[in-house]
Amino acid sequence: MNSVIERYKKAKEDHHYSMTATSEVKFWQREVASLRQQLHNLQDNQRHLMGEELSGLSIKDLQDLEKQLQMSLHGVRTKKDQLLTDQIQELKWKANLIYQENVELHKKVNLLSQENMELQEKVNATRGEIGDSGDSAVPYGCLSVREEADAPNHLELSRPLEQANGVQIGAPQLR
Repeated sequence: MNSVIERYKKAKEDHHYSMTATSEVKFWQREVASLRQQLHNLQDNQRHLMGEELSGLSIKDLQDLEKQLQMSLHGVRTKKDQLLTDQIQELKWKANLIYQENVELHKKVNLLSQENMELQEKVNATRGEIGDSGDSAVPYGCLSVREEADAPNHLELSRPLEQANGVQIGAPQLR
């Protein structure tokens, strides 16, 4: 069996090498002529698709060309519609995320507003207990409330104190 395979391989190699230079040249010439014809046909087809040089076409050829253009146009419209649908879906998703973020921010603003009102009430209650004796600083838990006579109240949180290693100490203060 091995000898048969070896003889087959040798015969195949001999046949391959026996191809003369002239037969190889003729083969490549035929190949070049075939490729030139294909290129010419493709160029003609492209010109026809672009609406150029239609005068030599028959009614049947023009109908085929029209059908081909309609199918191509349908494919383009389908692709465009798909892209627009995908973009609309993505924008709806983003709008939903933004809406949810807006709701969360609205909740936080309401919570901060409520806390601000509570702090204002505590400041007013503390002011009522102490009386209007001019400037005073009243400690309130971890908050410090400063008052000046005849000045409007302005509440604002200050940044927490930090140690050198970055660990926060202290609490926010009201100024």
